[in-house]
Amino acid sequence: MSKWKISGSWLEYTAGEAEAGWTVESLLKERLSISGRMIQRLTRKKGIFLNRKQPFLQKKVKAGDLIKVNIEDKAEPVLPPVAMDLCILYEDDAVLVLNKPAGIIVHPVNREQDATLAHGIAYYWQSKGKRCAVRPVHRLDKDTTGAILIAGSGYIHQMLDKELREHRIRRTYLALVEGHAGEEGEKRTFADPIDREPGHAVRRRVDVRGEKAVTHYTVRALYPSVPGLAENGATLVEVELETGRTHQIRVHFSHHGHPLLGDRLYGAAAGSGINRQMLHAVSLSFCHPVTGEKIECSAEIPEDMRQLMGKLQM
Repeated sequence: MSKWKISGSWLEYTAGEAEAGWTVESLLKERLSISGRMIQRLTRKKGIFLNRKQPFLQKKVKAGDLIKVNIEDKAEPVLPPVAMDLCILYEDDAVLVLNKPAGIIVHPVNREQDATLAHGIAYYWQSKGKRCAVRPVHRLDKDTTGAILIAGSGYIHQMLDKELREHRIRRTYLALVEGHAGEEGEKRTFADPIDREPGHAVRRRVDVRGEKAVTHYTVRALYPSVPGLAENGATLVEVELETGRTHQIRVHFSHHGHPLLGDRLYGAAAGSGINRQMLHAVSLSFCHPVTGEKIECSAEIPEDMRQLMGKLQM
């Protein structure tokens, strides 16, 4: 069985029986997803070793051989560490999956923002002796909760970003929306293109000139009218994204007359005690960028959303 680990700026990979007889070059490409151009660059800067020696790329490997590859990031500023409680769903040397709470931005967009999730990750990594840039593979809005995937290096981020673009990272959300958005168990799809709203720094809108956006959802529960919470009833939907446009779920449901409960930006009614859009990234699955193993993570539904569901059921 193949084994791997990341040690500082080096990825170490021990060839297994399945790779015996492969060339160094084919193992780098097929197992570690390193491009031919990157292999050439690594060869020039002496960034590839086979059993502590620089190998010819066509040299064949044996089971148990140790391949080391320099995956050192280019110099990048590391965020100032900020102590923060993190809910870790999965972690190894390559990736980190967290259950993000509401009310926190994933990554700073200017120097004034100094208490984002990325600052908390920088603190956590520093406490473990790891010092590198924090690279989210995807984003969640400030008030959206749930599973978020973080790459542990630029090399890993490149691989996961490719996986995201090829729709091989599965993201599932739960949302509470206004009104009844279908029959229980029904599956529907929104495929309206999304663009920026002119004159507004944040809002998006459905626009034929926008980018392709596809949202699939299944109706999981229907709730009756509840005065002060959901005057026209509500629906619990399970959502899967085929694309990942900014505010995609919020824009699509609002456009079709079912804004998320609590989503003031996109037209939700003022519900008593609802302080944010009711959107939670409940699960995340992806192929591990080094081992190819399927990783599945589930994020517990936050208390405010759980309590609201309970009130709607009464």
